[in-house]
Amino acid sequence: MTPPFTTAAPLAGVPHGFFGRHGGVSSGDLASLNCGLGSNDDPALIAENRRRAADAILPGAALTGLYQVHGNRCVIVDAASDLAARPEADALATRTPGLLLGILTADCIPVLFADAAAGVVGAAHAGWKGAIAGVTDATLDAMESLGATRAHIVAAIGPCIGRASYEVDEAFVQRFVAHDPANERFFAASQPGHAMFDIAAYVAARLAAAGVATVAIGGQDTYAEEADYFSYRRACHRQENGYGRQISVIGLKQPS
Repeated sequence: MTPPFTTAAPLAGVPHGFFGRHGGVSSGDLASLNCGLGSNDDPALIAENRRRAADAILPGAALTGLYQVHGNRCVIVDAASDLAARPEADALATRTPGLLLGILTADCIPVLFADAAAGVVGAAHAGWKGAIAGVTDATLDAMESLGATRAHIVAAIGPCIGRASYEVDEAFVQRFVAHDPANERFFAASQPGHAMFDIAAYVAARLAAAGVATVAIGGQDTYAEEADYFSYRRACHRQENGYGRQISVIGLKQPS
């Protein structure tokens, strides 16, 4: 079975996909396309889910990933990299065909990048900590070091928690406002002492400020769209034992 996924128009022609929770072999709260290596799931089922996702986008490609830590480090990978190592980082970049860069999320933002002309792609996991710390900026820098041109890089933001589902407290708001007073525009009033945070808009603005001219936002809300996406926050609110992770991938085709 080929699991369903969404794509982004700016990345047309570059193998990529944002997956949800359908089309896999896991069960229960983790049904069914759980790709999270750190989740409480059978490793054999996770491996099959990851294989299905990879084969749906770039058959035969090697899927690489990270031990994500909510930071701003970007790792460059190539044919000589140990793809099983899972370094502690939150972004990947490559210019090597036949590799798939994989990012796991469950409310955080998956961002996929490409400079198709230069043959360079990137992927970032942007939770709020990584986003404010500049994980997307680090990805752009890494891509440029591989030959990409900032003005030619396009980016797509995949399924993540939506503003209507992301309530934060005043201390959270002030952390962002202290970083940049203009960040106040990403928060909408909620109950006293709280606000609703539009993290997708914040990351899109960071990308635009960094010189990325084309940024697509998928618009899916992982918290609200329970049938289609895993959500860490939803699992916590329901006091569930664990939660799945969806995967977003991008790679380069082997030259024909």
